[in-house]
Amino acid sequence: MSFSRRDFLKSSSAAVAGSTLLLNGTKSSGNFLGANDRVRVAVIGVNGRGSSHISGYLEQPNVEIAYLVDPDKNVLERRLKDVASKVEGRYTTQGVPDIRTVLDDKNVDAISVATPNHWHSLMTIWGARAGKHVYVEKPMSHDVAEGRVAVAAQEKYGVVVQHGTQSRSSASIAGLHEAIKAGKFGRLKISYGYCCKPRGSIGFKAPSAPPENLDWNLWRGPAVIEEFHANYVHYNWHWFWESGNGDLNNQGTHQLDIARWALDDDQTHPVRVMALGGRFQWNDQGVTPNTMFAMAEYPNGQQVFFNVRNVKYDGYQNQVENEYYFEDGGRIIRGKYYPKGSNEPQAIKVDSGKVTPGGNWGSFLAAIRANDPSLANGNARQAHDACVLGHLMNNSYRLGQQVPFNKRAGRFGDNKDAYEHFARLHDIMSLGVGLPENGNSYTVGPMLTFDPATEKHTGEHAEAANALLKDPNRKGFEIPGIDQV
Repeated sequence: MSFSRRDFLKSSSAAVAGSTLLLNGTKSSGNFLGANDRVRVAVIGVNGRGSSHISGYLEQPNVEIAYLVDPDKNVLERRLKDVASKVEGRYTTQGVPDIRTVLDDKNVDAISVATPNHWHSLMTIWGARAGKHVYVEKPMSHDVAEGRVAVAAQEKYGVVVQHGTQSRSSASIAGLHEAIKAGKFGRLKISYGYCCKPRGSIGFKAPSAPPENLDWNLWRGPAVIEEFHANYVHYNWHWFWESGNGDLNNQGTHQLDIARWALDDDQTHPVRVMALGGRFQWNDQGVTPNTMFAMAEYPNGQQVFFNVRNVKYDGYQNQVENEYYFEDGGRIIRGKYYPKGSNEPQAIKVDSGKVTPGGNWGSFLAAIRANDPSLANGNARQAHDACVLGHLMNNSYRLGQQVPFNKRAGRFGDNKDAYEHFARLHDIMSLGVGLPENGNSYTVGPMLTFDPATEKHTGEHAEAANALLKDPNRKGFEIPGIDQV
C-alpha cells in the first residue's frame, strides 16, 4: 500500500448515480440543471493546470464547458481551438478575458479556478456570491484572512466548493486515516509531509512592458505588483510572495492537507509554528525558499512536520509523500508499517474510507447535482485548515533571521523529534548538495503562537506575524470583509 502522488491522482471507478433535481429556491439554485442534469462549467485560467481541468470535464457525461477565461489572448485562442476540435460541434465554448463576464451569465452553473494563487480566494468569493459552485485549485487562499472569507461565502450562499487536492478523492488514504484515528497503530504523534522534487534556477528577467497579448491588469487582479517581468508569466509566479506561496503551499499543499487530515478530527489550526530554510545555490530572482523544514503543534499535542527540498544533486531522492509516527515508536513509511523497535515492514490492511466516488471531477459534479456541499471531497473548511497550516509555516520563515549554516540553526527547544528531522535535512544539504558552512546561512523563523479560534497570533512576534495574515489588495480587486460577503 503506497501513498505516493500516483495514488493521489487515482480516482474511484465507481460513478455516482445522477438524479433529476427540482431546486426549490435554495441559496445556490440559479438556473442550472437542464435536460439530463447537464452542468455548464467555466474554466478560469487555462494555460497550465487549467488544461487538466478542461480534459477532466471533457471526460465527464452531461458537462458543457461554456466558457474559457484567460487574460492571455494567445493562450485563450489556443485552448478554444483545442476544445472546439474535441467537442466536434456539440456545443460552442466562449472565450473571454474577465471572470466577471461569466459571473453575470445565469446559465453558468460552476466555475473551475486554475489561476495563479493570488486570485483563488477572490474568485471563490465572487463565484459563491453569484450562486456558482466552485472548484478551486490549491491553495484555496493566498493568505489566512482571505481564506476565512472564502469559507464564510460558501457557508452564506450554500454553494459547493471543492479544493484541488486530488488525494481527498482517494478511498485508500481516507481508509488509512480512519484507521489511524481509530487507534489501529496507537496514538498518532507526528504527521509528516514531504515536497521534495527537483527544480532549478529561474534566472533574472528585467522589468519590461507586458506583452500585447496579456491583459496585465487582469493578470494581477488583487496582487499588489507594480512592474511586469517575464518570470511572472506563466509559471514562475509561484516563487514570489505577492503571487505565490513557494513549493510549501504549491505542490506541498497536497501533502500538507494529507498530514493535517490524519490528525484528530477536532483539530483545526496549530497553536505553535516554526520554520527555517533558505534559497540555496540558484542565485536567481525568486524569493521563496527551495529548502525548508517546518513544524506545527496542535492543541492536543499532535504535530505536523514538513520538508521542502528542491535543489538537485547526484543521488537526489524524490519524496512527494507522507509519513506517520506514533507515540509508541511505530511508524508508517512509504506505505509500510514498522512496529515499535522493528525494522521489518508489515503490509497495511485497512478498509476503504469514505469519499464521494468519481474522482476529483466526478465527485464535484455529483455534489453539484445533489446540491450538497458536504459531498465535496475537500470542502471549503478543510481547504482553509490545510492552507492556514502552510501560510503560518511560510510566515514564520518570512520573519526569520540569518544564522550560520549548521545543525545548531534548528532552535526547537526540547523538541528532539524536530531537531532529528531537521538534522537529516541539513546532512543532505551539506553532504549531498555540498553546501559549505562558509558563505551559506539559514533563515530561521521565530516560534509563532496562534489562537485557532480567533485566527490571530498571540504573544511574542504577534504584531509582525499578524501583519502577514492579510495581503494588501489593488483597488477594484479587494477581498471583502466577512460581514460584506
